[in-house]
Amino acid sequence: MLCAPDGSAAGTAPKSTVHHRGTPLHLAFSCYVFDPAGRVLVTRRAYGKQTFPGVRTNSCCGHPSPGEPMRIAVLRRLQHELGINPSALDLILPSFRYRATAADGTVENELCPVYRATTITGATVTAHPPEVYEAWWVPWAQFAARPDPGDPLSSWCAQQVEQLSALGPDPLAWPAGDVACLPAAATP
Repeated sequence: MLCAPDGSAAGTAPKSTVHHRGTPLHLAFSCYVFDPAGRVLVTRRAYGKQTFPGVRTNSCCGHPSPGEPMRIAVLRRLQHELGINPSALDLILPSFRYRATAADGTVENELCPVYRATTITGATVTAHPPEVYEAWWVPWAQFAARPDPGDPLSSWCAQQVEQLSALGPDPLAWPAGDVACLPAAATP
């Protein structure tokens, strides 16, 4: 879904035609999956992805289909990309927005609410190869505190980690965000 600068819906366009050097503002989401020990599921984007291939990032990203509620879109993508059906899903950063340019010049320009999903201990992760090259669990404190300059995070993830860390050291205790603060386009 394309968005106006104020976050309202401004039409739709096929995903395959939206991402380029002049990517218009559009609606997306990011999700961080945690287990009961507070470990985060880190992923590496598939090397065949159109945008930011092979980049280390948060657990799951995606775009809602036209008219699809954000919560349903997040659950759909978690199942599709990672085979995960979380035990809980919470909105954490309702108004996150970023713009990033990949090495090839492709731009991401998104209104991107951030969600926290929690799983049971030992949840099976089944990475979907066209979306996710690999996935692994890391203690949140380690992930948030020790960036790897040789394997940098996606620019959106780095910005999100900074904002999420400001909420406190325990990701399972972060307060839920206010649904009323979601962009208007995210509330069909």
